[in-house]
Amino acid sequence: MALKKFNKFTKVRLGEEEEEEIKDEKEDKAGVNEVVEQKLLESRQIFLWGPVEDETAKDIVSKMLYLEAIKTGEPITFFINSPGGVISSGMAIIDTMHLIKSPVSTVCMGLAASMGSLILSAGKKGRRFVFPNGKIMIHQPSVDFLYGQASDLEIQARQLLRTREAVAGMLAKNCGKSRERIHKDMDRDYWMDSEESIKYGIVDDIFKFS
Repeated sequence: MALKKFNKFTKVRLGEEEEEEIKDEKEDKAGVNEVVEQKLLESRQIFLWGPVEDETAKDIVSKMLYLEAIKTGEPITFFINSPGGVISSGMAIIDTMHLIKSPVSTVCMGLAASMGSLILSAGKKGRRFVFPNGKIMIHQPSVDFLYGQASDLEIQARQLLRTREAVAGMLAKNCGKSRERIHKDMDRDYWMDSEESIKYGIVDDIFKFS
């Protein structure tokens, strides 16, 4: 009987120790990630990894403004792996890229789709790159749903059309294509591999580590 109690107690103690070890490992990993991110920031490299949302846009814009403040005009490398996301958040990133004096080199690693592809194309001409196996996709802006009274639906539909025109105009300028061609290609999901994206004008070359 005493042996059973001892085993049960020992098991509980081991469970607590394992939890502490897991907690310590997570803290160590978080600490390492913070160090890595800081080192990358010091080398003027920032990342968009995942959907374009308010929080990610805030983080990216803050880092761009910080790097601009400490060394105005020094190049920034912006790595992108994103399926797209919120249009207004993406536009905030693009406007910041154009506002600062530091040239922003964009690099697609993995995927740059939807708003991710627009951000990619907005990099400094001649400094837009794609990884050898990177994929890029453009399409027209969309909303999950329209709601409200008939007059509200009409206003939302007009705004969506204006947004579509704005996106098409930006892509046309960035890629050296006509609006008509962009509208035609955006009508459905338009996928490109690395070589095709260079020919299209979204990027300028394959990325190579120096």
